[in-house]
Amino acid sequence: MKLRLLAFGLVTFFCISSYSQVEAPKFGKGLLNIVGKDSTWSMKFAMRMQFLGVATWDKSTDDGLVNPEQNFLVRRARLKFDGFAYSPKLKYKFELGLSNRDISGANQFTSNAPRYILDAVIMWNFHENFELWVGQTKLPGNIERVISSGNLQQVDRSLLNSRFNIDRDLGIQLRHHFNLTDTFLVREKLAISQGEGRNITSGNLGGHQYTARIELLPFGKFESKGDYSGADLKREETPKLMLAATYDSNQNAVKTRSNMGSYMANDVGFYETTINTTFVDAMFKYNGFSLMGEYAHRDAKDPIAKNSDGSQTGDIVLVGNGLNLQSGYLFKNNWEVSGRYTDINYDNVTRSNNQNQYTLGLSKYLLGHKLKVQTDLSYLSVPNGTDELMYRLQMDVHF
Repeated sequence: MKLRLLAFGLVTFFCISSYSQVEAPKFGKGLLNIVGKDSTWSMKFAMRMQFLGVATWDKSTDDGLVNPEQNFLVRRARLKFDGFAYSPKLKYKFELGLSNRDISGANQFTSNAPRYILDAVIMWNFHENFELWVGQTKLPGNIERVISSGNLQQVDRSLLNSRFNIDRDLGIQLRHHFNLTDTFLVREKLAISQGEGRNITSGNLGGHQYTARIELLPFGKFESKGDYSGADLKREETPKLMLAATYDSNQNAVKTRSNMGSYMANDVGFYETTINTTFVDAMFKYNGFSLMGEYAHRDAKDPIAKNSDGSQTGDIVLVGNGLNLQSGYLFKNNWEVSGRYTDINYDNVTRSNNQNQYTLGLSKYLLGHKLKVQTDLSYLSVPNGTDELMYRLQMDVHF
């Protein structure tokens, strides 16, 4: 494995070095950006890194802040390839994650191998406004999850996303868009996937996962796909709004969080139950101001995992709902202040404590999302649990 990675690195370095003698793209536009001589293919190669420092304290009624902990890490380190093959209507995207957080989660269902591959997908515009996606990529779930981790308004995504998102999976997607009027845009997205998450090699357990999403943009497109990017970096000259809803049904799911979480093993193999997740979200931007809202709800046919004799295994599907509201204002000097409120409510059957989190963020965009420094301070309130204060500082570099 080390030899293959070394060989890959040397080939990549050689390609970049050779190309840089001819012409190098601008910063943030990729390390390598080429088109075949006969225009039958193209490739852009990019790299990005996130360096994160975290400090946390528990809140004690008697002693104030206690149990301080610190952590410094390479939060993300990724290689990205995209372009077209044969025709501009046949695009591809390939992304590798190399940090420990990216590749963790190896088990017998991934052949005990690190989960290097994030995205490996072909996108074919086969007819007018129809596009077929095949491979592994993000499902059309909540807006916060589909926004790239390099384009976030704050250091990282909210608790709603970490508890209820449907992430990446293997399968097919059909996407379409049309205009109701000159400015009113409608986008539809359908997906059928394996239902067990990314990099699964052992075959399908349980049933399949079905996802449908609709997006309404009454005032037309955002500048530079700003509906799927944090902060109003383009300072929209006219108000822009996206309203969307997603319904996801994972039939006979075998994991505690739909296609994520832990496997629910029992005495005959795996406990199976149908898990449904609904998202309603919105994005609004105008003249440096941005507002994002999300609501998530998850239920299951029978959330308590059982053995064949009816005894409980101890696994429980994480059912409940969450609300996330996030807003920010970008000043003309490219400093941005932002705030976020997240409310997580679990069903009683989960035996989990509800959570409320309040976050205040500050960002400096040196070159948009390609080069930025972000920091935030969060207070986590846990009824019948331990409250927590968290401070984070992160630098994001995207070549």
